[in-house]
Amino acid sequence: MTRKIPTHEATYARLCAMLLFGRLIPGQAVTIQGLADEIGGGMTPVREAIRRLSAEGALTHQGNRRISVARLDARQLDELRYARLAIEPRIVELAAPELDAALVARLAGIDRQLDAAIAAGDVLGYLEANHRFHFTLYEAAGAQVLTAIARGLWLRFGPSLRVVFQSFRAGELPDRHRDALAAIEGGDHAGLVAAMRADINQGIERVGAAIQAGEI
Repeated sequence: MTRKIPTHEATYARLCAMLLFGRLIPGQAVTIQGLADEIGGGMTPVREAIRRLSAEGALTHQGNRRISVARLDARQLDELRYARLAIEPRIVELAAPELDAALVARLAGIDRQLDAAIAAGDVLGYLEANHRFHFTLYEAAGAQVLTAIARGLWLRFGPSLRVVFQSFRAGELPDRHRDALAAIEGGDHAGLVAAMRADINQGIERVGAAIQAGEI
């Protein structure tokens, strides 16, 4: 069965994608009208999406109908590190026994797209493929509560990745997914969890270095 996605849900999803995949960066100020014009939706669904994302900590109200993308400081990053490394490896543990040949093939296809983005120095394509790899794997776990928490954490963390990775030259973007796929092919569940933990921690470390250097 198919259903028409309500406008407010579609608007929220569009704004989430703008945050996750580098269209909006930390500290960037936007207006409700500007977002409505870019997304192509009405003011009411944009206001609702902003309200939700503000409650989730991804956006901050600045007054005068202006909103900015939340900036991470070192303390917030430390909290995100703790939460992500507690929750996401657990999701991977739950997903590991559920991975069938079709899902592994999907993950491998996403990783090829990620490789192509790396080769082209396509940061936005890289961010999109990276997110899709993680959440295609996470959804196999059937852990709705944990996966919803992980999505919220990514909304707060994702915009900083654009700032960090846009300085990389073609071919230099990091990729630990090959280790994860090799572990899956070898039936090594512990190795899969370790690879994904290393992938998560690598991104956190790079954002931490950028915060320390005053780049975010």
